[in-house]
Amino acid sequence: MQIEVLKSKIHRAVITEANLNYVGSITIDEDLMDAANVIENEKVQVVNVNNGERLETYVIKGKRGSGICCLNGPAARKGMVGDIVVIISYASMDFEKAKKFKPWIVFPKEGNKL
Repeated sequence: MQIEVLKSKIHRAVITEANLNYVGSITIDEDLMDAANVIENEKVQVVNVNNGERLETYVIKGKRGSGICCLNGPAARKGMVGDIVVIISYASMDFEKAKKFKPWIVFPKEGNKL
């Protein structure tokens, strides 16, 4: 049996930009991506702590060390600069393996730094 489990979480990043006129997605600082074991184009769920909005999109690699967390395209309507978000990815795996799996969880500091 395969189940979906939490693979990665960036807990309480701050939105630094919202770009309505972009194709779509979320841009994340490459340092945060590496720490959370998230890759470019990976599907993520973004949960906005400030307004309760939830959306699914994919990740675009942002400049390393920049602290960027930018909602792009239609996603830009789901949050504002300064909002706190939780970025989550999931993985499908065998039920028994899932019992032992430990997700990557990142708690960014001020400026979305590690």
